Amino acid sequence: KGIVSIMYHRFNESKYPSTNIQINVFKKQIDTIKSSGYKFLNPKMLPEIFSKEKLEKKFLLTIDDGYNSFYDKAWPYLRENKIPFIIFISTDAVGQSGYMNWDQIREIEKFDYVTIGNHSHSHDYLVNFNFEEFKNDINKSIEIFKTNLGYNPIFFSYPFGEWSLRQKEFISQYFEFAFGQHSGVIDLNKDKFALPRFPINEKYGDLERFKFIIDLLPFQYRLIYPEEKIIDENNPPKMKVEFFQEQNVENINCFSNEGGEWKNSNLILKDNTLKIDFRSQFSTRRGRINCSIKDNEGWRWFGVQFILKNIKEN
Repeated sequence: KGIVSIMYHRFNESKYPSTNIQINVFKKQIDTIKSSGYKFLNPKMLPEIFSKEKLEKKFLLTIDDGYNSFYDKAWPYLRENKIPFIIFISTDAVGQSGYMNWDQIREIEKFDYVTIGNHSHSHDYLVNFNFEEFKNDINKSIEIFKTNLGYNPIFFSYPFGEWSLRQKEFISQYFEFAFGQHSGVIDLNKDKFALPRFPINEKYGDLERFKFIIDLLPFQYRLIYPEEKIIDENNPPKMKVEFFQEQNVENINCFSNEGGEWKNSNLILKDNTLKIDFRSQFSTRRGRINCSIKDNEGWRWFGVQFILKNIKEN
């Protein structure tokens, strides 16, 4: 059934609608999950779960950046209800204005349902770094975690959900799991160093959409090409998805933001391999493709994100 991972940042900080959620809405969303009959996953169980043959449906709560608004608004509610979660920390921001400090991080880390994750040191656009700069940034974060917590977390979250293939391979040497910001449901065939999450915020956080998200099922596939998600001269990329032979994917539907606006994608399906024939180049920093299919169990979904370096975020 898969693991639905949802991502939050700020709480009751209306100046930042793209990363904020109102705490009353957050509580309603958590109550919606609790009333679904499915449970929250303690992140500490993820290594054991990935050794199994099948996944029960569960929900994984993640919070990025470690803002004070999380500590002041969301943490009391999560602590009262003992809801497990990962909070990803960028080490350079710790203790700065608007961010939690190490005493607060150590305080919440003592609870067995709280897991700390690494979110790099600088939280910069790391795909714009040369490889040595990237390694230095990650290594610095690891050393700071070891100094302040006594260990480096096993979980990593890519800033802005962006990575190059070489960067992902480096991350795989120091972590057990890594998360992006592309949408989708986690299943056992997903890349452990490119796990999907659904971002939740004021714009995309209404209860109707949220209920749709938590009901989603994993859309499995064997491989997605190209493995390199950085777009340079290969814009648009030659994207294809290889499915398993026993899958029936004839009714698949995909849409993408090629050309700067969301449209249905031109699809070519042959021998359970899907090719996406993009009509135009991607023009925004993040080129996104979302694919879905409905079967007798419900809606299945996966997303892919390509990155155009050196383009300002929209």
